[in-house]
Amino acid sequence: MKERVLIAGVGNVFLSDDGFGVEVVRRLAEHELPRHVEVADIGVRGVDLAYRLLDGYGTCILIDACARGGEPGTLYRIDARSAASGPTQAAAFDGHRMTPDAVLGLLDTLSVGTGEEPPHTVTVLGCEPACVEEGMGLSESVAASVPRAVQLILRMIETEAGQRPDQSHSQPTGPAQGAYTPVETGAH
Repeated sequence: MKERVLIAGVGNVFLSDDGFGVEVVRRLAEHELPRHVEVADIGVRGVDLAYRLLDGYGTCILIDACARGGEPGTLYRIDARSAASGPTQAAAFDGHRMTPDAVLGLLDTLSVGTGEEPPHTVTVLGCEPACVEEGMGLSESVAASVPRAVQLILRMIETEAGQRPDQSHSQPTGPAQGAYTPVETGAH
């Protein structure tokens, strides 16, 4: 049996491009996916995401807006388990401010408390936002990245999701890049 995969869209649809993850999972749900792959609209429910990650998934792909200083619409692939850094206790006690990095920082604590194991692979597919101010709808450059993100996730499911870390072929990241890798630039 293949290990379970969670694909979770994160973000606030009332803050323009912050709704990127929610829109990607909405479009991804239109595709026929393998039975071991679950797609979830998490939105701003960080506490829900934290506990869901302890529900027997081997791999998780989080989709979110990620400001990294690139061109709006640029897609980034981030190895989230190695990118997690520093304590996130302040965010852990405020359920309304639990960003994906705060959730990942909380996983080890929750794991000890519940006896459940977090996913061994957590990848973030992020998109450089153009605007995260109040407003409905994605900017033109971020909206144009949604179909590319869906196709990239479908390829990730086919080639990587469900494989053990020692079998995966993750993209290399150099010291100058930090823990993320630009996948595609926004302007096409």
